[in-house]
Amino acid sequence: MPNRCIVGNWKMHKTISQAKSLICDILSKYQAHPSVELVVAPPYVALPSVAHLLGPTPIKCAAQNLCAKDEGAFTGEVSPPMLQELGCHYVIIGHSERRHLFGETDQDINEKIHAALHHGLQPIFCIGERLADREADQTHTVIQHQLQTGLAGVAGKDLDNITIAYEPVWAIGTGKAATVEEATEVHTAIRSFLKVHWSLNAEQIRILYGGSVTADNAQALFQSPQINGALVGKACLNSESFVKIAEHAISD
Repeated sequence: MPNRCIVGNWKMHKTISQAKSLICDILSKYQAHPSVELVVAPPYVALPSVAHLLGPTPIKCAAQNLCAKDEGAFTGEVSPPMLQELGCHYVIIGHSERRHLFGETDQDINEKIHAALHHGLQPIFCIGERLADREADQTHTVIQHQLQTGLAGVAGKDLDNITIAYEPVWAIGTGKAATVEEATEVHTAIRSFLKVHWSLNAEQIRILYGGSVTADNAQALFQSPQINGALVGKACLNSESFVKIAEHAISD
């Protein structure tokens, strides 16, 4: 099984000075462990300052999004080479807020994944169903479609550089996380789908759970061998809770 990974998605929170303060708090509390990789994804404007502070540490930096183009007349966009030069290792792609608030399509997401891989950035590829999908017993249909379209044209060997994050949309920011059983069922289905369609050892693919992960429920979630970490939202904005989640992820 891959090492666990805890990713903090700050979304549109923290000014540059606040970001620096949060990173310093995290660094003062966090004791790195070889079984866990810690990643933070601050807003674009804070990336240079955060990347500088994290430079000599084992904590990695991620961007929350990217443009699939290297350069051009794309006002307001940020390219893969720009993120790479900043020191980003990861980039979040396909988050439900990008899909549902900003209209990103499966084709957009697929292009971004290919662009990230081309420039040596590791995608954190988000998938997940809405409440209506789950209530209609369409969870697996939605998940499989997002995997098939988002990863179209990606070679099996490149999947080792992709982290998948299962985030049920109905659990994001609602305080209602999926149960361990619900998350495990979907993670297992994701692995099965990848194994069948890409003919690989899907046990080596890292799959995170996201959606109202807290310091209180993380330990139970990590009891499942199918859950290789977490994509954390609100709880990552507090250094104590974020570090506690990372500590729960440690395995001997």
